[in-house]
Amino acid sequence: MDITRAGTQPSGRGPGDWFTGTVRIDPLFSPPDPARVAGALVTFEPGARTAWHTHPLGQTLVVTAGCGWVQREGGPIEAIRPGDVVWFPPGERHWHGASATTAMSHIAIQEKLDGSPVDWLEHVTDSQYLAGPAA
Repeated sequence: MDITRAGTQPSGRGPGDWFTGTVRIDPLFSPPDPARVAGALVTFEPGARTAWHTHPLGQTLVVTAGCGWVQREGGPIEAIRPGDVVWFPPGERHWHGASATTAMSHIAIQEKLDGSPVDWLEHVTDSQYLAGPAA
């Protein structure tokens, strides 16, 4: 058994190669092999978002605070709020982040395949992002 005490893992800033805007990542769990699952609490300031990306084994988001936006390639931008759970299937190209005016936090859970939980792609452009969700 391993207990990770609250406050013992440092927060980190979301790297500019993978995020636009101010993003804080608080690791929650990442057990050693052969376990594959990892989770983090990710907080996006207004206007902040991920780059386009995919997950080899999919990703689950559990929204904990604020109001955010998510989009899968070819689909509309959708608003997400506390209590919403979003599932992106393996290989689905997508992005997620805060709305333009409100911060958003979610727990992100994904599994590693061959040591990697994510494949990062290009940044979401301002024009793509500012299209916002359908009313």
